[in-house]
Amino acid sequence: MKPGGLDRKLGLATLFSAIDSTLTSLQALGAAAGAWLDLAIRFWLAKAFLTETVVSMAMHTPVTMSFATGIAPTINALVASPFGAVVAALCPMLLIIGLCSRIAALPLLFEACALHGLDGPSPLHLYWALLLGWIIVRGPGAISVDALLSRGLVSTAIPGTAALGRATGAATRVLEPWYRLALRLWIATAPLAVGATVLGSGGGMLDRLGVWLASYLRTMGAAPLLSLIVAGLLISGFGTRIVAVALALAVPLSGATMQLDERLYWALALGILILRGPGPFSLDRLVEEAFRRAARREAPKDESLPHVVVVGGGFGGIAAARGLAGAACRVTLVDRRNYHLFQPLLYQVATAGLSPADIATPIRSLFRLQPNVRVLLGEVVGVRPATREVMIGRSGMSYDYLVVATGAQHSYFGKDDWAAYAPGLKTLEDATEIRRRLLTAFERAEGADDPAERAAWMTFVIVGGGPTGVELAGAIAELARHGLDKEFRAIDPAAATVVLVQSAARLLPTFPAALSIDAAATLERLGVTVRLGAKVSKVDENGVLLAGEALAARTVLWAAGVQASPAAAWLGAQPDKAGRASVGPDLSVDGTGMVFAIGDVAASLAWNGQLVPGLAPAAKQGGAYVARVIRERIEGRPAPKPFRYRHAGSLATIGRQAAVADFHGLKVRGAVAWWLWGAAHILFLVGARNRSAVLLEWVWAYLTYRRGSRLITNRPAG
Repeated sequence: MKPGGLDRKLGLATLFSAIDSTLTSLQALGAAAGAWLDLAIRFWLAKAFLTETVVSMAMHTPVTMSFATGIAPTINALVASPFGAVVAALCPMLLIIGLCSRIAALPLLFEACALHGLDGPSPLHLYWALLLGWIIVRGPGAISVDALLSRGLVSTAIPGTAALGRATGAATRVLEPWYRLALRLWIATAPLAVGATVLGSGGGMLDRLGVWLASYLRTMGAAPLLSLIVAGLLISGFGTRIVAVALALAVPLSGATMQLDERLYWALALGILILRGPGPFSLDRLVEEAFRRAARREAPKDESLPHVVVVGGGFGGIAAARGLAGAACRVTLVDRRNYHLFQPLLYQVATAGLSPADIATPIRSLFRLQPNVRVLLGEVVGVRPATREVMIGRSGMSYDYLVVATGAQHSYFGKDDWAAYAPGLKTLEDATEIRRRLLTAFERAEGADDPAERAAWMTFVIVGGGPTGVELAGAIAELARHGLDKEFRAIDPAAATVVLVQSAARLLPTFPAALSIDAAATLERLGVTVRLGAKVSKVDENGVLLAGEALAARTVLWAAGVQASPAAAWLGAQPDKAGRASVGPDLSVDGTGMVFAIGDVAASLAWNGQLVPGLAPAAKQGGAYVARVIRERIEGRPAPKPFRYRHAGSLATIGRQAAVADFHGLKVRGAVAWWLWGAAHILFLVGARNRSAVLLEWVWAYLTYRRGSRLITNRPAG
């Protein structure tokens, strides 16, 4: 193929790949936002029916009036009966939580369709019927109890559940496309009526369509041709999302006399088309499939695509791989573990607040919808820059671009023999080992007869006064004073001694001095002994030597220092004191723009001339930036501006309703900072399951002072 033809083919491949990526992103965004839309639909419908039920009960009248006098006595008696009252109160509550949603929506749909006034259905009745029909056909959405239980229920031994699950799924697949078509046609009646009536071809149509069109007709009455175009686009399903957005804005912004509730339900109905799309019976779907076929036809063979190898499945590596979604490249993400770990909450696993599965997510599950990413389980032991190879065990893997995000490990400042007596906290294995030591200490103290031995088991020393050390000290103090209350007979866990040792003059050196002082005072109120300006000179099985004083402690934890993984040595880069590889403004290591280092392994001066901190947000920003650099080089576009780290703020929790936060000089402390800390960690957790599990664990622990993960596991032999 001639060079011009090759460039044209690559250009078309890039264009169609970008369109395909955009369509995929829109679908993913629609699916994510659609779950919240389904929740909003359920919530507002439930609110409407509960309000109507409460008002009716207060007035001692049936919930609604019947539409036909011939059956009024029967229906009114049914509605006014205890059974009717239970249904009227129970069904909306089931909708709110999303339990048996389809069944709960059926009697409400009957009420919306049949039990209205003698003048016919009101606008709200029509909207209710429309949205209840969506729940019955589509289901309650992902944010519901039904969604959580559906997969498990169909595989249980309960008779009929499997058949019911299959029938429900088949009905949804068959009916949902037709329902979306019906929804488009129903919405199109408004602009169609405007065009037909104003142009003189639809005499009497206004009266026949009913009062729900009145506001829209007043709004669009002066634009019959535009209304006919809108109707045609909706009926054909072409540009549906854009048309739906325009309609969602047109009536509320026009000043039309639509009631507030009507505007809300109008927006919810149009939101189905905006987020879920017009369905398969539409021109939009045909155009989308044509673009996807063209993208597959013009796409280069996989073997000819540039190969990007990402080493490390932490925050930086995940962000880099995700940033290359839809790019014309192959991505291989290599990690020695099969899960992504949310390290900021490791200390809660170590102190029995959470289970390991609550803060870990299988890496493969994160890339199910990103076909250009391959996840490989393996340990990288070196890099050969000359031949562009990554060594995984004894085998090599070639790369065109390499992103190293291998994180950091413990640093004992040359005293590596201390590691056996003072474990650090970087991995799940570290966390479960610390949990084992903490819980075992109380068990040994309960069984000890010698007071000195019991005191040694009841003494906990944390070395290092940074965020990890402060959080560990506060969590251990709370575990001793509240989590183990009344569970031992020979000892009182609340009498445990927790010592936090910091060699610097204050805790949390990266925080403002006022917050450091506040953190120290809060720890002391929890019963923690804070030793500032004290250095540990020895750690062994008996305890620590602290400023020349021997402190007997069977449990010593290390939170004093970290050093980067040996990536700098792999890449032949100049390391700093912490072992981090020096990188350029674009986070590249070798100057060729082919090898990048991000996160804890990179020494970058992209924080206003200062070193970028080893925090999760920094790693995520670095990963996203490197993905952008690689993508633009592959596509032949100019490189982005040099990387700049944007620091959102610093947070550290100390204990129950106690935390400190610094947001660019705005100092927050106490309960407000604690709530901010919790909200931020829930938000940045990966996966809805993990967010739900952590939230439930925290609520349980907050209300009961109990921790449900107090398990002694991985006990060494002997």
